Amino acid sequence: MKFLADMNVSLSTAQCLRTEGYDTIHLREERLERLSDSAIIEKAAREGRVILTFDLDFGDLMAASGAALPSVIIFRLSDERPVSVSLKLLDVLKLKQVELERGAIIVVGDARCRARLLPVRPVEDD
Repeated sequence: MKFLADMNVSLSTAQCLRTEGYDTIHLREERLERLSDSAIIEKAAREGRVILTFDLDFGDLMAASGAALPSVIIFRLSDERPVSVSLKLLDVLKLKQVELERGAIIVVGDARCRARLLPVRPVEDD
């Protein structure tokens, strides 16, 4: 699995993933600090990467797009220290690998993580 870390994710979290054997890049390392959210999604899709972010906009953009990929992991943690984020992320990767490979928005909270498979289908009225 390959990852693209957004600017609001620590470089040390990207390094943690690399240490675990994951192909991971960080926008800062590629000097793409000002890349728009839609361009980040395009880059991740083109390169087959999962987006790591704290930005809720990525979930909204993926839901509105109707696309099945890229997957997005959104962190909503009270403890945003890189070590805490990294440990939580490694746990999520063990639990949600199938969903991430298929295409999903995963919101990681303190007590649980929720997965919504992509593409997001509109709710039909009864």
